[in-house]
Amino acid sequence: MQPPLPDIATEDDIRILVDSFYGKVNADDLLSPIFNDVARVDWEKHLPLLYQFWSTLLFRTNTYQGRPWPKHAFLPIKADHFARWVALFKATVDEHFSGPKATEAKNLAASIADTFQNRRQMMK
Repeated sequence: MQPPLPDIATEDDIRILVDSFYGKVNADDLLSPIFNDVARVDWEKHLPLLYQFWSTLLFRTNTYQGRPWPKHAFLPIKADHFARWVALFKATVDEHFSGPKATEAKNLAASIADTFQNRRQMMK
């Protein structure tokens, strides 16, 4: 029997989560083209922003000052993209972490995807 997984508790944990998750995104047949071919994400610059984003959400550090919606508003993403993003995110959390912050991270990811989907619908 394996020991229980730790909860998300440090900035290093955030980096593990973000790096592992976006490693999956970059290997995913559905999501990788959106991030790499359409949005042309510069991962070296983008990953530190994602660390700040999740640190701000989970630890209330207020290190992220951006506005994520405008960057995503006009990407050609549909319900299946959001569903895959959430599924990969939740799977990544579950591979590395367990506990209240891990649950909060999964809930936040689902909420973000839902909010973005709703905003996209309103744009139509």
